Amino acid sequence: MSPTAAPARLSRGLLTGYFLCLGMVMAIWGARMPAVQQAAHLTTAQLSLVLLSAALGMVAGLKAGGRLAHPKRFPTLLTSGAVSLAGCLVLLGHCHSLVPLLTAALAFGAAHGVLDVATNAAAVRCQNAYGRSIMSGFHAAYSLGALGGAALTAATARTTHTSLFLVTGLAVAVVVLAAAPATQTLSGADQPASSRRGADERRLPLSSVRLWLLGALAAGSLLGEGAAADWAAVHLHSLHATTAVSATAFAFYSAAMALGRLTGDRLHTIFGAPAVVRAGAMLAAAGLATGVLAASVPWALAGWAVFGLGLSTTVPSLITAAGAGGPSAVATVAVTGYVGLLAGPALIGALASATSLSTALLLPALLATAVAALSHRALENTAPCLSPPRTPAPIP
Repeated sequence: MSPTAAPARLSRGLLTGYFLCLGMVMAIWGARMPAVQQAAHLTTAQLSLVLLSAALGMVAGLKAGGRLAHPKRFPTLLTSGAVSLAGCLVLLGHCHSLVPLLTAALAFGAAHGVLDVATNAAAVRCQNAYGRSIMSGFHAAYSLGALGGAALTAATARTTHTSLFLVTGLAVAVVVLAAAPATQTLSGADQPASSRRGADERRLPLSSVRLWLLGALAAGSLLGEGAAADWAAVHLHSLHATTAVSATAFAFYSAAMALGRLTGDRLHTIFGAPAVVRAGAMLAAAGLATGVLAASVPWALAGWAVFGLGLSTTVPSLITAAGAGGPSAVATVAVTGYVGLLAGPALIGALASATSLSTALLLPALLATAVAALSHRALENTAPCLSPPRTPAPIP
């Protein structure tokens, strides 16, 4: 076994856990949003303010994380970010009026942003230690955590959101604090010296133009994710599907995305990120366009599933490419990408009001086509550093 194999495996396991917890917490928060609104007696406009507060906090957290993220600080940022996120979830469950909710949501978003940058920046570093693509697997853990969180909220539908937030927050905090000693190994032991030396020669310089192109592609991809989360069920309902069937549309999308991310790393190793992202984006565009234009429930469900499958590897690949510029570049791409995630549903709603929902839902398909067209330029020469130790050993 090479001297870097064990630290890299430990780092991978720890980071997978962080991605899993992040996905679970965000899914639980989102799924119990109606209960939060009801408990605080919020109007739709007031709930929008709470969501806006969380979004502003997240942007601030992403930017702060980009400035603070350095390999020596990864353990602190990961532990403090995850514990803070768990604590803020507990606070959100105990807020029963608008002003406390706004404050807690702002802090929740900030913790989310810091943890998002820290996990992705540390994942890029761990991937470099492996010398092969593993980023898609990390993001698959996030998707699986989100599916688990959604299943947990469904199973505890009769439990108050306050109790669910409390138990979840405490469980996450206990697990993270218990793992804190192991997390300290992320400060540098997972990065082999061979991957640090000469890395710049094996990668193209990350110019400002390329950085913003990565961010724009992330925004286009995440706009599609926001569209799926907020409009997939509405789309099915507009086709006269039952409430139960309509609710499965996003589940189809999420399950397909998780499946695609579980297989994404192997595809990247065989074909390379540019080819995989280009083919996936073309598949996503064709799937969603077919599902929308066919105007039938089975085709619509299949369309959303294919859309999720096609876009599954895009964001992990973009984060990997941004990692060449360091944590600040990862933060820039994340901030730009989240603009698409947050603004996309509103933009589709405005387009639907001016035209029709079917026409508006062609926008994510059009953007997926743009991702396919531009992916090669954005992702060329972004494979993980491939300089193994002198006596390499496979890392399972």
